[in-house]
Amino acid sequence: MRLYLAAAVLLLALVAYTEAQDDSLAERFSNFGDQITEFSKNVAEKAKTHFDTITTSEFAENTRNWFTEQFQKIKNKVNEMAQ
Repeated sequence: MRLYLAAAVLLLALVAYTEAQDDSLAERFSNFGDQITEFSKNVAEKAKTHFDTITTSEFAENTRNWFTEQFQKIKNKVNEMAQ
């Protein structure tokens, strides 16, 4: 009977020790909030980088130039018709 009692006390002491080592619930939420903030900053930074890459790509510039040329042609034809 003494062995069971000693094992139970030892187990309770071990549980109390490990619970004392864990972060409190408030600290866990704080750490979680920090992790979410850092994750969102990383995602925003990557999105901005990719947007800048797409915006300055050769395809985007060629497309922009083509639309500008087409608009200028239409504008010139409208001006010719108005005269």
